[in-house]
Amino acid sequence: MRHNPITATIDFDRDGVQHGFLRLPYSRNDSAWGAVMIPISQYKNGQGPTALLSGGNHGDEYEGPTALFDFCTRTDLDSINGRIIVVPAMNYPAFQAGTRVSPIDSLNLNRIFPGRPDGSVTEVIADYFSRYLVPMADYVLDIHSGGKTLDFVPFAASHILDDKDQQQRCEAAAKAFNAPYRLQMLEIDAAGLYDTLVEACGKVFVTTELGGGGTSSPESIRIAKQGVDNFLIHAGILDAEPHPSEIESTSLDMPDFRSFLFCEHAGLVEPCVTLGDTVAEGQLMARIHSVDRTSITPIEYRAPRGGMVIARHVPSLIQVGDCLNVIGEIV
Repeated sequence: MRHNPITATIDFDRDGVQHGFLRLPYSRNDSAWGAVMIPISQYKNGQGPTALLSGGNHGDEYEGPTALFDFCTRTDLDSINGRIIVVPAMNYPAFQAGTRVSPIDSLNLNRIFPGRPDGSVTEVIADYFSRYLVPMADYVLDIHSGGKTLDFVPFAASHILDDKDQQQRCEAAAKAFNAPYRLQMLEIDAAGLYDTLVEACGKVFVTTELGGGGTSSPESIRIAKQGVDNFLIHAGILDAEPHPSEIESTSLDMPDFRSFLFCEHAGLVEPCVTLGDTVAEGQLMARIHSVDRTSITPIEYRAPRGGMVIARHVPSLIQVGDCLNVIGEIV
C-alpha cells in the first residue's frame, strides 16, 4: 500500500513533552508548496499504556478542541505513566472553517474511515489515523458535541460489540469519564465511522456528545476537561484523583431505531418538549409549521417510544430527512 504523505514533526518514541504538527502536503492557489499543519502534542514518561485523545472530528464541535488545547498547556510529566497523544482538531481544515465537513473536499471525516493514502485531504487524514496513530493506542477518546444542527444532553458513550470483553472495557471507560449521562449508543449507520475503525482494532474506545448548537458553555467545557482526566486516570496513565460528578450519572440505552424521530416535512419547528424531559410513547414532541403560506395546519410529531429526550434539532428551521429528536431509555 502507498505510504501516507503526512509527516509528524514529533518523535513518538521519545520521552518528554513535545508539541508539533502532522504536516500534510497540500498544493493550492495561495501556496504552491503548502501544507495542512494539524497541531499534535505528546506526553511520554517511561513504560505504560498509550491514550489517543482527539477533538474536532467535525469542525463545528468545540468542547473537544477547547479541552484538549487547554490540556496541551500542561508541563508536568511526573504524574504520567505511559504516553498521551493529543490531536485537538483532527479535521483541522473543517475546524478552521467552523464547518462540520472539510471546506477543501466537502468530505465528512467521520464517515470515510479507514481512508486512503492517495485520496483527498480528508481521506489522507483518516488513513494516517487508521494506519499510524490508532495502532499505537490502547485507549482512544474522541470528543464530540452536536455541532450547528443538534443539541444533546451531555453523555459519554460506548457501543454494543461482538467481543463482550472489549465491550465491557469500553463501558467501564465511558462510566469513568463521569459525564452526567452514560449511553449505550446506537448509530444510524456505523460504516466509515472512526468509532467502528477503532473498535475493530480491539481498542478501548469512548465517544461523547457534550452539548451542541455550534457553541460551548462553561458547563460543557468543565465536563470535557474533567472527563479527559478521568479517562486517563481510568487507563492508568494519569496519577491523580478522579473528578467527582456533582450528580449521579444516569445510564441510558438506545435499544432500536425507534429512538430516532426523523422529520418528513420542511418548515419551522415548534418544540413541545426539551432536553432531559421524560416522554411517553405517542406524546407530542413537536409541531412543524409550513413557512410557504399562512393558514396551513401544523404537522404533529409524536414520540415513537417512551424515555428521555437526549437530542434535539437546532436551529428552528428544519428540512425533510433531518433528525428532529432522539429518545433514550433510562436503564
